[in-house]
Amino acid sequence: MLCCITSMGLFAVSQKASAAQIIQGKAVGEDTLAGMTLEEKVAQMFFITPEALTGAGQVTGAGELTAQCFAQYPVGGIIYFSGNIESGEQVSSMLSGMQEISKERTGLPVFLATDEEGGRVSRLYGIASDIPYIGDMYSVGATGDPQEAYQVGSTIGSYMKNLNFNVDFAPVADVFSNPANTVIGDRSFGSDTELVSQMVPMEVQGLQDAGVLATLKHFPGHGDTAEDSHSGYASSYKSLEELEACEFQPFRAGIASNVSFIMMGHISLPNILNSQLPASLSYEMVTGILRQKLQFNGIIITDAMNMGAISANYSSGEAAVMAIEAGVDMLLMPADFHSAYEAVLGAVRDGRISEDRINESVLRIIRMKRKIG
Repeated sequence: MLCCITSMGLFAVSQKASAAQIIQGKAVGEDTLAGMTLEEKVAQMFFITPEALTGAGQVTGAGELTAQCFAQYPVGGIIYFSGNIESGEQVSSMLSGMQEISKERTGLPVFLATDEEGGRVSRLYGIASDIPYIGDMYSVGATGDPQEAYQVGSTIGSYMKNLNFNVDFAPVADVFSNPANTVIGDRSFGSDTELVSQMVPMEVQGLQDAGVLATLKHFPGHGDTAEDSHSGYASSYKSLEELEACEFQPFRAGIASNVSFIMMGHISLPNILNSQLPASLSYEMVTGILRQKLQFNGIIITDAMNMGAISANYSSGEAAVMAIEAGVDMLLMPADFHSAYEAVLGAVRDGRISEDRINESVLRIIRMKRKIG
C-alpha cells in the first residue's frame, strides 16, 4: 500500500534552523523540538527501509512519491540494502535527493545508513571501481594491530561519505566467544576480549573521522549465543558479572571513543532477566545497564524489529511500545511500520508513554543530526 497523504504540521517552514543557530547548542535543539507535532516526533524515532516508507516494491531513487510519503511520515532514518543499490552514481543521487527532501520537510538531515562491515556483510563493494574490497574483521583482528582497524574505518567511512551515507551500522563489537555461534563468526574482531576492546574504538574513530557516524552492535553481546536472533530467541546464559568481564568491555571502549549509536540485540538473558524477554525490550538492559551503568549518552537503536526474536513473539505495535518503554531512542525496521507508528502514538495519547519520554529521545536525535549538518 502506498502512503496516504494527510495534512500534518510542516514545522520545517517556520522552525528550520540556520547554520548560525545550529552552532548555539542545547537551546536550539529544544527550540526545534518545541516546533514539532507529536506525530513528527514519533516519526523521528523510526529508522526504516525506503520500501516501508513508500509502499513501493523496490526503491532506487528519491522522487515525488518519496517526498509525498516523507511529508506525512518524516522518519528519522532510512536504511538501504543491496536491492536499493545499483551504481555509485545512482546511490549518490538517491541519497542526495533523500537528504534534500528531509531538509525541506523538517529542517533537519535524515540519517542515511547501510550495513557496511566488510567481509561477508557489505552492500557497497562492487558498485564502483573506487570501492575496495574490505576483508572480514576477524582477519583484521588477527593482525594484532589496532591501527589496521582504524584504517578499515577510515576507508569504509571515506567511500560511504562520498556516496552521501552518514551512518554505518558497524563495527561489530561482539566477542566471538562461542565456536557454535554462526551469526557473528568472522564479523567479530576475535575471541579475545582485550583484543576486541582495542580494535573496536579504533574502527569507530576511523569511521567518524571520515564523517560517518559509527554504530556498535549487538549489545549486550551476540558472540556467545548458539542461536540466531534472525529466526527466533537467541539466549546468552551468562551472569551479569560474566557479561561485565567479557561482552561489555568492547562496548565500554567504544563508548569512551564517543561512538554515536549503539544497537540493542534481541538477545535473551534468562539468568539475568528470568525470562526470554529480548534485551532490546528490557528496561533493565537498555536503561539500567547501557544508559546508566555504562553511561552511554548517544542514540540507542534496536536491531531490526522484523527479526524472528521479535516478530515471532510480539506484534509490531506492542514491540515498538515496549522498546520505547525500555529506553530505546530509535526503532529499526519494524515488521509493520504503520502499525508500530500508530501504536506508539496511541500509547502516548493513552498515557502509557509520556510525551516527556518521547521528547528525551527526539532531542537526542536532533542533537546528533546537528553533528552531520
